[in-house]
Amino acid sequence: MDFGEVLLICVVKGNKYFKTMISPSDFIHPEDAAALRQLENIPGFPTLVKKVLELGLEPMRYGMNMASCIRLSPTQLPQLYNHLPPICQRLGIEEPEFYLEMNPVPNAYTFGDTKVFITITSGLVDMMDDEELDAVIAHECGHIMCRHVLYHSVAEYLLSGADALGIIGSLAAPIKLAIWYWYRKSELSCDRCASVVTSPEVVARTMARLAGGPKAITNNINMAEWAKQADKYDEIYNDGLWNKTLQISVTMGMSHPFSAVRVREILKWGQSAQYQNLVHKSLGTNTVTTGKCPHCGKTISPNWTYCKFCKGKL
Repeated sequence: MDFGEVLLICVVKGNKYFKTMISPSDFIHPEDAAALRQLENIPGFPTLVKKVLELGLEPMRYGMNMASCIRLSPTQLPQLYNHLPPICQRLGIEEPEFYLEMNPVPNAYTFGDTKVFITITSGLVDMMDDEELDAVIAHECGHIMCRHVLYHSVAEYLLSGADALGIIGSLAAPIKLAIWYWYRKSELSCDRCASVVTSPEVVARTMARLAGGPKAITNNINMAEWAKQADKYDEIYNDGLWNKTLQISVTMGMSHPFSAVRVREILKWGQSAQYQNLVHKSLGTNTVTTGKCPHCGKTISPNWTYCKFCKGKL
């Protein structure tokens, strides 16, 4: 099995099973992939990761989480725990440890490299309905599937003041900017992962809920109109060098993209053949096709760059 490729087994009827292969490359956002390449090309980055690991960041956070949060299981708050296993099965990933943090602030996070865990807060549970909670958990599982978690841990460490400890020195500024830029873009990939498990509409609704809106308002938001605000934002961003500089200064320390941008991106992707194919693939049903190979005439998928039959470039 290739790196990053996972086996998904879906039960259909009786004793019959479908076996399909899902890879992060099926849904990773191109801006995520490009930003990660830039990050990994920064001189000294592997050294940074090694030093962060040497500090024992993972066991420290793992111990804190174990002592301060409630570990969910079939015998501990099963109504919450039961959200996780079917999502992991759908995505074909090993089930991580799952925790509830008693915190009124709605949040969810994934941490660890050798001991990966997902934590959701009580504030998030209170805010979300079941579909929205599934979307948040699937988003976090997307970080695991895309192997974001290690670099996310580095990003959080930098934000907490690693440079003040004198660990990274002169490398801190460029690496910090590159990591946070990638961090924002990685969220777009995991929104896609969540939409495969739920739907783009549910993911968009979840954005509105996380923005703090009550259900009486968020359930009635015209998501298409909200997405158009991201287009207007792009116009502002691209209106001259000064406006672009101002917007970059606002976003450079953010961990997530603006909500309107995320809504636009996920609704747009939800209309794509790539999304439709992936949903059918994850369910073990027939793949939606969109064309023929110009070389051999066989049916191809829209996300292929080379024909898998004749190896011709598409």
